[in-house]
Amino acid sequence: MSAADDDGNRSLGQLVATATTELSALVHDEIALAKAEFRDSARRTLLGSGAAVSAGVLVLFSLPVLSFALAYGLRAWTGLGLAWCFLIVGGIYWLVAALLGGLALAKFKKVKAPKKSMASAKETAAVLGSVKPHPRAASNGGRPARDVTRSSA
Repeated sequence: MSAADDDGNRSLGQLVATATTELSALVHDEIALAKAEFRDSARRTLLGSGAAVSAGVLVLFSLPVLSFALAYGLRAWTGLGLAWCFLIVGGIYWLVAALLGGLALAKFKKVKAPKKSMASAKETAAVLGSVKPHPRAASNGGRPARDVTRSSA
């Protein structure tokens, strides 16, 4: 039912109910928007973190291999031996770690602040901040009536 349907003759209770319903819907929509933006950022952060952890694990796995390769390389300085095999395996680990590190960096660069939620919340706060006080507050010299509960926000 709109104000045009009943020529603006709605009771105070109807006006309060309508305002409460609309404010509740607005808050629910704000929460849904924030959840959607945070979910997307969390997914990107999780993928980037997984790639970074995988890169770190592969680098750690390559350290013993590269250490053995260095030891065998010093021993077999003049000829191709087992050490070169260890170096090739260690190089493959480093290559995979570099690829995963690049993937992690790309995912972290895509993580953004929830700009839509912040802008919408600021807009809502501006609208609610411009609401005129209740007429009873003006009759008490600008002080709110004691029997009216007011939010501190």
